[in-house]
Amino acid sequence: MPLRSGNSAKVPRDAVHHPLFARYYARLSVTAETRMGMGPVRDRLLSGLSGRVIEIGAGNGLNFAHYPSAVSEVVAIEPERLLRQLAVEAAVRSDVPVDVVPGAAEALPVKSEAFDAAVLSLVLCSVRDVPRALAELRRVLRPGGTVRFFEHGSGGGRAMAFTQRALDRTLWPPLNGGCHLSRDPVAALRDAGFELGPYRRLLMPETGPRLPTSYCVLGSAWRPGLKGPEPS
Repeated sequence: MPLRSGNSAKVPRDAVHHPLFARYYARLSVTAETRMGMGPVRDRLLSGLSGRVIEIGAGNGLNFAHYPSAVSEVVAIEPERLLRQLAVEAAVRSDVPVDVVPGAAEALPVKSEAFDAAVLSLVLCSVRDVPRALAELRRVLRPGGTVRFFEHGSGGGRAMAFTQRALDRTLWPPLNGGCHLSRDPVAALRDAGFELGPYRRLLMPETGPRLPTSYCVLGSAWRPGLKGPEPS
C-alpha cells in the first residue's frame, strides 16, 4: 500500500480503543444487514466505483462484499483493534483486493492524491476532529476524485434535535465508541471544500419508531480540480 509521505502529525497505531462497543457493534451491524436493510444501502453506496479506493473507518468490513469488480484495490483504514481483526477476516472473503490498515482519519497513513475514490460509511459521527479528517480525505484523493458517503446525523423536529444534542453532551459518546448524534455530514463536507453531488435523506430503519440514530444521508461528492485519466 502507499505509505504516507511528509512530516505530518502522527496518530498512535491504536488511537481508538473501544473493545466493549466494538463487540456490540460487530453483532448489531451484521443483524442490520437484513433486518434494517443495510445490505441494499451498501450496494447503492458503492455502485459504479472503480480504480483505487480508500475506505475510512471500515469497521468489521461489511462493505467489502459489495464493492464492484471494477475496483482494483481497497485500502481500508480502521483504528479499533477488534474491528480491524474482523475486517481482515472479511477482506480474505472479498472478491476485490482489500488491504486493511491501522490508522486514524485525522492522519491517514497514505500518500497524497493516491486514490480515485473514497468511502465514508457511518464514520463521521465518531471521528474526533471532523475538519481535520476531511482535510486528510482531500489530501489523499486525486483532483476530481469521488467521495461516496452514508452517514447518520441530525434530523427530525425540535424535540428530536434537543434529544440528540442532550445525548451528545452526556452518555451517548462514551457508551457508543465516540459516536455523536447531532452532527451534519453534508455541511461538514461542504465546509471542507468538497463539491456535493446528488444525495438523499433516508430513515434507518424505514419503518418503526424514530430513533436518534435514524436520520441518515446517502450521496456523493468530489474533490474539486481537473480530473485525471480515468482508471484503467
